[in-house]
Amino acid sequence: MPDSKSFMMIVNPASGTVSKHRLVPHIIKRLKQMGIECDVRGTTGPGHATELARQAAAEGFHTVLACGGDGTVNEVATGLCGTSTAMGIIPTGSGNGLARHLGIPVDVDSSLKVIAESNIISADYGTANDRPFFCTCGVGFDAAVSERCARQKRRGIVMYLKNVVNEYVNFNPEEYQIEVNGQIITDRAFLVVCCNASQYGNNAFVAPGASVTDGELDLVIVHAGNILSQAIVGVDMMTGFIGKNALVDIIRTPAAIIRRKHDGAAHVDGDAVMMGSDINIRCHPGLLHVYSPTSKTRFRPIVTPLTLMVRDSLLAVRHLFHNNI
Repeated sequence: MPDSKSFMMIVNPASGTVSKHRLVPHIIKRLKQMGIECDVRGTTGPGHATELARQAAAEGFHTVLACGGDGTVNEVATGLCGTSTAMGIIPTGSGNGLARHLGIPVDVDSSLKVIAESNIISADYGTANDRPFFCTCGVGFDAAVSERCARQKRRGIVMYLKNVVNEYVNFNPEEYQIEVNGQIITDRAFLVVCCNASQYGNNAFVAPGASVTDGELDLVIVHAGNILSQAIVGVDMMTGFIGKNALVDIIRTPAAIIRRKHDGAAHVDGDAVMMGSDINIRCHPGLLHVYSPTSKTRFRPIVTPLTLMVRDSLLAVRHLFHNNI
């Protein structure tokens, strides 16, 4: 274990659905039991976590712990890419995409055990028009859902599913021109998503074979279909069979260009953003040092998603009796 004085924890008090009032003291207590003293910093708004992470790297901190959801992880990782400072994830958000991909438990105490193992890997990240992403970035239906969610104050899986249904009823697929691996694909697509990690979060496996250490991204194209066939893609995403669906193409690539007819919504690690008609995608290999569990479980369709769903359900029940800790 490195020098305990070289740890900083960046906390987003607004992330997810869990109050940080009781959680942060609990984490500090657990870290002390591990022999780690943390410099704790809270964020005050968008971009602040990136500033704090850059400051930590400049001051020579060995590790920055990102306590929050996918947005917090994205900001902290953005500030640490290309530095020698490692990122640990304490997932307290609603999706927790990168943590889930890496196999970091969404239970706080169990996630701290990953830090104690001190296993640090060199992970890739992607950029979309120079904006970093660490899980997924895309356009189409998922971007429209993210934009809808951004307009609402309430969060959580129930509200997310409600937005998915409401958007699905009226969504119209767009036509895209995609330049990838020396070929040009012109197609009307339900969504186009570039994946550094295997899932959006909440165990929705959009690219089950994706890896954060292979130097490439998985470009997933879900072609336009009818209302039933597109719904089946969603089912296959939750069971891990999306790669077998006839509406879906998955292309592994270090870079791509996505062209559409006009500027519009996109999503970056679940956050809604506006981007131009041309989106330049690129993978940056091995520039983020991140804590990862020493043991890995091989992904198996149905079995892995079902196991994770049961685990999440048991954790949710436990939280009901432990004040969200």
